[in-house]
Amino acid sequence: MKAIFQASAMNFYPSSNLETDYSEVLVDLSNGEEIVLTNNGKPSALIVSIPDGLFDEFIQAFRQAKAMVALNSM
Repeated sequence: MKAIFQASAMNFYPSSNLETDYSEVLVDLSNGEEIVLTNNGKPSALIVSIPDGLFDEFIQAFRQAKAMVALNSM
């Protein structure tokens, strides 16, 4: 099954289809696309590929962005 919705290299997949669409998700990630998992039509998770050797940098950037969102929502 192809992604339900695609916009700007960001593909949306229902989480209930993840098991059957897993190989497609891996292909999308290897092409540099971002994956949004939806639950009941609402975004619930974001999956991105991490370039070799950049795991720590990605985690740090994600945590910083998460903190900024929390700070801005106060």
